[in-house]
Amino acid sequence: MPQLIRVLSESDRLPPLEELRRVLPESFDVAVTDGDEESWHSLELRHTDGELVALIERKLAEEGSAIQEFTPHLNNAIAVRATEWLKHYLSHVRTIYTLEPMQAVNVPDGWLALQMAQAYIWKKFGGILQADGEGFTNREGQHILWQFEGQQTGELESAVMDDSGRWVPFTMDMDDPEQVESFRRGEIPQGARRIA
Repeated sequence: MPQLIRVLSESDRLPPLEELRRVLPESFDVAVTDGDEESWHSLELRHTDGELVALIERKLAEEGSAIQEFTPHLNNAIAVRATEWLKHYLSHVRTIYTLEPMQAVNVPDGWLALQMAQAYIWKKFGGILQADGEGFTNREGQHILWQFEGQQTGELESAVMDDSGRWVPFTMDMDDPEQVESFRRGEIPQGARRIA
């Protein structure tokens, strides 16, 4: 389980809480813990029985502050194009939404509610996704920087940047160490399935 999940957006508009509530499963709600309904800074995502599923924080980023905050996440990256693209993108981030899963995320539909909250914010204002111990995505939600710890399983929708600066998307097999190493170098892994 990632410790923190983030949406890094170039927009500083505020997500309306009524819209967020409408996209959540019926048995979940959000409550403001800092600010008010019209201008919130932090929320609690709770199951209607009161169990705390996640904390959600909205923080405005001063110009260039996001790149300073996330530079340590990029220090060991070897995919040069992805790293340079991320540094440029981070220099334009206006708002950082941080979602912290709590123990009750494991109640029925807890993860679904958290993912729906993240997806709502991301779809509403755009941006990229980041998860501690996993890595970063591009604006399309495709994984562009490998920061997983230990052996992974399953498929991962990913992308690498070509010579013309375009993202080339594909689905890779996280069980295959050769595919992982190719992706980490910023190359399309042999055997990965291209996405049209």
